[in-house]
Amino acid sequence: MSDHITIRKAPGKWSVRSGGAVLGESANALELSEGDYDPVIYFPREDIAMAFLDRSDKTTHCPHKGDASYYSIVNRSSVTKDAVWSYENPLPAMERIKGYLAFVVGDSVKVEQI
Repeated sequence: MSDHITIRKAPGKWSVRSGGAVLGESANALELSEGDYDPVIYFPREDIAMAFLDRSDKTTHCPHKGDASYYSIVNRSSVTKDAVWSYENPLPAMERIKGYLAFVVGDSVKVEQI
């Protein structure tokens, strides 16, 4: 694992909401800490209502984690473009986040411990 990245089981239960809809809740989330960035909560894909997510064309590359794929959140009231990312084939040192989703937290997306 990259020496400036740590992954641990996130304590307690976590939820993610967008546009008034609960997209998921999980007691199996992971917390990824990287350098001076705020920790990011990664949700297991099976704990997220994937019907709200629409795969986008956006991709990014992290030299420590690999290539990220993005999804937009689509619900009745809005579309939040490229608000979710996933390392579907992460680098070997980051294999633990494979199959997990992380969310861009902002006005329309909330990730909270419950």
